[in-house]
Amino acid sequence: MPLSAVQPERYDILLRDKVAAVSALLAPFAPPAPQVFASTPSGYRMRAEFRVWHDGDALDYVMFRREEPKTPVPIDSFPVAAGSIQALMPVLREYLRGEPLLRRKLFQVEFMATLHGELLLTLVYHRPLQEDWEAAAQALRAALAPDFGDIALVGRSRRQKRVLGRDWISEELPIEGRQYRYRQYEQSFTQPNAAVNIHMIEWACARAADIRGGDLLELYCGNGNFTLPLSHHFDHVIATELSKRSAQAARENLADNGIGNVQLVRLSAEEVTQAMHGEREFRRLAALPQPLRDYALDTLFVDPPRAGLDEDTLRMAAAFEHILYISCNPVTLAQNLEHLDASHRVSSFALFDQFPYTEHMECGVLLQRRAN
Repeated sequence: MPLSAVQPERYDILLRDKVAAVSALLAPFAPPAPQVFASTPSGYRMRAEFRVWHDGDALDYVMFRREEPKTPVPIDSFPVAAGSIQALMPVLREYLRGEPLLRRKLFQVEFMATLHGELLLTLVYHRPLQEDWEAAAQALRAALAPDFGDIALVGRSRRQKRVLGRDWISEELPIEGRQYRYRQYEQSFTQPNAAVNIHMIEWACARAADIRGGDLLELYCGNGNFTLPLSHHFDHVIATELSKRSAQAARENLADNGIGNVQLVRLSAEEVTQAMHGEREFRRLAALPQPLRDYALDTLFVDPPRAGLDEDTLRMAAAFEHILYISCNPVTLAQNLEHLDASHRVSSFALFDQFPYTEHMECGVLLQRRAN
C-alpha cells in the first residue's frame, strides 16, 4: 500500500466503496445486509516492517513501489502504525545512525506492538551476530527503556537468532466483558489490526451464542485468537493447527487464561478431513479424552489462509449443521460458497476493515444447514 493512498479524510467513502464491491461479489448467495465494522482511519496497525537503506552516513527506513521495485522510497512517518511504533521509529533510526556496530549490514527492521504499549523489535542482518553485537543491542534497550519500557529485542541473521529479554509480547483483548491474554511470538502470524480483531471475535462469539452449545471443531486456530473466547460458548472444542510455533502459543494462551475445555491437536486441515472421514488414524488424536467420533461436533469454525478451503475440506464442512467462516479473501470465500450453497444458507454476514486504504476486506459468514 503506497502511503499516498492513506487519506483519512476520505476513509468513509473508501470503506463504502469496498463494502459495495464485496456485497456485490457475494450477492449470488443471498446473504442478509452485512454488519460493517470500520477501522480507525490511522494508528491501527500493530505490525510494521521496513527495509533499511544505507547511503554513506545516512540510514533510512524504505519501502518499494510495485511499479518501481528497485527504487527505495524513504519513510519518514508511517501514520497507519500504532502510536507506540510511530513514536519509536524516529528515535530508533537516529540511534542506529550513530551506532556502527548495530547498523553494519542491517537489512530490515520489524516492529510489533500491543494495545497497551508493549513493543517487540526485530533487527535483521546480512552478517553473523557476535557477542559485541549483543552488548550493543543491550545498550540500545537500556537507552530506549525510559521512554518505551522493557522492549523485547531479537537479532536475526542467516541461521541465527539472538533474543534479548524475550521473543514475544503479551496482548490483552477485552471480549464480551472478559480480558483475554495472548502471547504473540516474533515473526508468527497475529491479526494486524487489533481493534478490528476485537470486533471480529465478538461477532463470531455472538453467532456462537445463537447456536447455543454443542461441540466445536476449529481449523487453523493459530495462537488461539478465536479459540479462547469461543470456548465459553461450547461444551468442548477440538482446535487444530499445523504450525509448531502457533500451536505452542495457543497452548500457553489456553493455560494462561485458565481454559480447560479445549483440546489442541497439531493436524493440517487435510489430516482433519481424513480423520473425520475415518480414512486415517492419527496418534496425535489418541491424547483426546474420548474418541473423536464421540464428540457432538455440530459446528465448524474456519479462518483459512487466502487460498480458502480445499475441495476435500469443503466436502467435510458440508456435513456440519453450522459453519462459522472468517475469510481474508472475498474471492475465495465466494468460490467456497459455490460449493456450500447447495447444503447451507448464509444466515449472517459481516465485513471487517482490517486493512484501510487497500482492496482487502475480511468477511464473516454464518452458514446454517438448509432444511430438507
